[in-house]
Amino acid sequence: MSPGSETLLDVEGLTKHFPITSGFMIQRQVASVRAVDNVSFTIARGETLGLVGESGCGKSTTGRLVLRLIEPTAGTVRFEGRNVLELPPDELRRMRQGMQIVFQDPYSSLNPRMMVEEIILEPLYIQGAKRGPAMTQRARKLLETVGLSASHITRYPHEFSGGQRQRIGIARALAPQPKFIVCDEAVSALDVSVQAQIVNLLQDLQEEFGLSYLFIAHDLAVVKHISDRVAVMYLGKIVEQAAKHDLYARPRHPYTQALLSSIPVPNPKLRRPRVRLTGDVPSAISPPSGCHFHTRCPHATDLCKQQEPPMREMAPGHALACHHADRIAPVSPLGTQIR
Repeated sequence: MSPGSETLLDVEGLTKHFPITSGFMIQRQVASVRAVDNVSFTIARGETLGLVGESGCGKSTTGRLVLRLIEPTAGTVRFEGRNVLELPPDELRRMRQGMQIVFQDPYSSLNPRMMVEEIILEPLYIQGAKRGPAMTQRARKLLETVGLSASHITRYPHEFSGGQRQRIGIARALAPQPKFIVCDEAVSALDVSVQAQIVNLLQDLQEEFGLSYLFIAHDLAVVKHISDRVAVMYLGKIVEQAAKHDLYARPRHPYTQALLSSIPVPNPKLRRPRVRLTGDVPSAISPPSGCHFHTRCPHATDLCKQQEPPMREMAPGHALACHHADRIAPVSPLGTQIR
């Protein structure tokens, strides 16, 4: 793990199946949506793990499960050695001071009836903090920390732009002095120029406060910029994990190769062959047997249809779930085969 060797968050076998019920008076479960299925990863102190994948693959659900905003079906989430999923409500509330979240939508995530000061300090009031001049001063300092004027504490969310609202959301997440923050698509709703400002802000805050991030995003270029390691999800499962430089330079799983081939090349003189996938993502209600990706994989065999591939470490720190990982050559960013 990098940059630190001490594990802050350890997620093992995390699973969430949402039940589908039928009936009017007497409801019974007829199926389930396998949103997250046996997901495992670790995050070290001061490290950023990027979580990427197509829409609906379970990224945001994973982030909420880690914070226990959604109760999981199975699995363990250990934060600083304690299993978050076994804590009673009072202990969970205290532990949540160290675990916060920045939501995707900077508009709906802020209460329009509350002034900025109340929004930022709300996590502290929930923990039992008393109102007063010291708390107001703390809100002012937090606003300045995220690049806003301290005088904004008396304003309402509708008076700010999207980027400014997201800064307020970040200030709220920083208020309890957390050690770990889930950034759930924190920049996807913002303009490109504002995205860069928010990403740079998150990196500055990480360096200043020693934060760890689970950075959930669609934009692979943003993930490459901010992450130390990257995990790729497909249909509720992680299919590849590696250090960002290794994953972007030598993607080994066919799904990862297809994702990275879709990133535009900034140099017009260079060409990258596209890895085009056929078909649509299967339904999470009835996922394919064996490897979930076999219905779209160009390398699929009968083995892929029958058996689920285990996660194997193909190189130090580089693991993937693929039966044929040994014979699928990693592809460079320019499309040439790496031997």
